[in-house]
Amino acid sequence: MSLQRRPLFALVLAGLGVFGASPAFADSALDTILAKRSIAIAIPTDFPPYGFVGTDMAPQGLDVDMARLIAARLGATVELVPVTSANRIAYLQTHKADLVISTLGKNPEREKVIDFTAAYSPFFQAVFAPRAMVLKSPAELAGKSIGVTRGAIEDMELTKIAPAGADIKRFEDNNATVSAFVSGQVQVIATGASVAGNMMARNPQLGAEFKLLLKDSPNFIGIAKGDDKLRLKVNEIIASARTSGEIDKLCVKWLGRPAGDLPN
Repeated sequence: MSLQRRPLFALVLAGLGVFGASPAFADSALDTILAKRSIAIAIPTDFPPYGFVGTDMAPQGLDVDMARLIAARLGATVELVPVTSANRIAYLQTHKADLVISTLGKNPEREKVIDFTAAYSPFFQAVFAPRAMVLKSPAELAGKSIGVTRGAIEDMELTKIAPAGADIKRFEDNNATVSAFVSGQVQVIATGASVAGNMMARNPQLGAEFKLLLKDSPNFIGIAKGDDKLRLKVNEIIASARTSGEIDKLCVKWLGRPAGDLPN
């Protein structure tokens, strides 16, 4: 090959990737995590028993323990990043977190913008109200004020079934939603069973109880769209923790019941 043609040939090879991919594209999130031995995981701090701040002001709960389990299996230290229902997906998309472990349900809308691992814990959403209130169907929500956390899965599910006459009041986090119900600002609350259970235990005078199921929705871990290498690795960790009984132990510790059958 003539000397004159070698530069052009080299450019063609570079364009085809023969000389190797740029490190910016070659490294996945998993490669970076393993290299740094550090992983940032978004967790809730207002959603007991999945994630909340203890008396020592440190995060604790099922999601927090799951975050620590995954970090340990990766040989990495964990940076716990507190998020809310409204901003947790944005934190993943803007790379403020490598994973989101924050009672995240899977649905077609979310699958358009992020990917999910296998499920790691059970969860369900429902409508709760005072025992004296009759609520046997969604139609009976007409004329009633209902508190719900903005952007949470129960917000989306409630919106689907609520009749036109329902007064849905949306709050920015679970603490505000619960406070609105406890104070009488709203008559009904739509939330996760765990939040409701914690609320009812602390406020027995309310006489609140389960009324309507909104959705049976196991929790999944959120991962940036297309990051298959990290997703597959986390799936391996989840599968191993299921087989060893570690996930069942976490669920018994925080939910009072084993994980049961969870989707992959």
